[in-house]
Amino acid sequence: MDLALLRTFVTVHRAGSFTRAAALLGLSQPAVTSQIRTLERQLGRPLFLRQARGVTPTSIGDELAHKAAPHLDALVEIAETGLDDESSLRTLHLAGPPEFTAERVLPALTELTGEDGQGFALRASFGNAEETLEGLAAGHHDLAISTARPRGALLTATTLCDEEHVLVASPARAGQIDTGPHRKGAPAFKDVPVIEVHESLPFVSRYWASVFDSRPAGPGTVIVPDLRAVLACAVAGAGLAVLPRYLCTAAMERGDVVALHDPAVPPLRTYFLVVRTGTLSMPHIARTHEWLLQAAADWC
Repeated sequence: MDLALLRTFVTVHRAGSFTRAAALLGLSQPAVTSQIRTLERQLGRPLFLRQARGVTPTSIGDELAHKAAPHLDALVEIAETGLDDESSLRTLHLAGPPEFTAERVLPALTELTGEDGQGFALRASFGNAEETLEGLAAGHHDLAISTARPRGALLTATTLCDEEHVLVASPARAGQIDTGPHRKGAPAFKDVPVIEVHESLPFVSRYWASVFDSRPAGPGTVIVPDLRAVLACAVAGAGLAVLPRYLCTAAMERGDVVALHDPAVPPLRTYFLVVRTGTLSMPHIARTHEWLLQAAADWC
């Protein structure tokens, strides 16, 4: 079986589209379509079901991808690393949410980079769960940190850690808020400015649903797409915010922000460490995977 056809097949399987696969491979869409049809003729079975938007693998397609993808990844790794240049460092491509990756993951990995004979070069990129998992499946990343557990057999997820969420505001702003119990035990936060990362209020809405069994009273006042910026706005007194405890602990210890509520069971969000199935056979990915799992034991 032609390895070029298998490579095209795995790329289509990961991308979920002939068009996206063509862009990743640097081929035309007709060329990708032709290669998949050739492989289907050789196997005598359809590998994909064509839909209005992209393609869906058949059961045979899923089985072939599960068997072939790890071996193709290993061959690519050999080709990229080279057999003769033993002094060159392997490169690990990591992706994850910007704040958690910057504050937790990257500092933990600094000991693995260097020239100790086992180190590697590190390349990091930031994105949301959907972006990082798509990039991982398409082969752009070696390892991803995600708040969503992927479905299917192509990606393998391991629970990394849970983060606790805290409702905070500056001391001056907290003094203006009536935090006494009201309906369903919820403090009266109506008309209090809310700082969030998105108009949908993902952190505040999750906190309100989990702790108060209700929805936030109003829309966000300050929307900034980074939790570190949310914290800065909260410190400046712009309003209340829901933040991961790891991100605001230092600010709370300094007295820059205070907790507005102390629920018996605080809301949690789970992070997953995700790889393409079979790639933990690669030493630099396996070492990073194990190292982060060990480091995460101190993050909880």
